[in-house]
Amino acid sequence: MLSIDEIMKLIPHRYPFILIDRIIELVPGKRCTALKNVTINEPFFQGHFPGQPVMPGVLILESMAQAGAFLVLNSVEDPMKKNMWFSAVEKSKFRKPIVPGDQVRIEMELIKIRMNAVKLGGVAYVEDTKVAEGIIMANIVDRAGV
Repeated sequence: MLSIDEIMKLIPHRYPFILIDRIIELVPGKRCTALKNVTINEPFFQGHFPGQPVMPGVLILESMAQAGAFLVLNSVEDPMKKNMWFSAVEKSKFRKPIVPGDQVRIEMELIKIRMNAVKLGGVAYVEDTKVAEGIIMANIVDRAGV
C-alpha cells in the first residue's frame, strides 16, 4: 500500500487537485488500483448540485488519469524526470453517481505504450458497483525544471 505522501513524490498534483488518496496495488507495466475517499469537504461540492452533491464526471476521469499516471511513471526509466499529460478519452461511461461518503476504487490497466504515447483502460467502483469506465490516452513528457 502506498500513501498520499508517496503518491505526491511521483505525480505533481496538489490540493485541491490531487484526486487519489492511496495506491493499494501496483504491478509496474501492467495495472494499478487506487482509492479516492469522497467527502462533503471536496471543493467541487460547493457548486456542483448543492443539496444533491455529485462528483463531476470530468473529475472521475481525472482521478482515473492520475492513477494511470502513477502506473505509467512507475513503468518508465527516470520517472522523476517525467510527467504524463492526458490527451484523449474514448468510450467513457458514467453508470451511477458518486456522492459524499463513497470510497471509489479505481482499477487501471496499461493497454499499450509506444514511444511516449500510452493507452490505459480504467474502471471505477463504489463497493462492488461499477460507477464509471473509460479508455484514456496520454503522452509522457519531460518534467519542467528537472
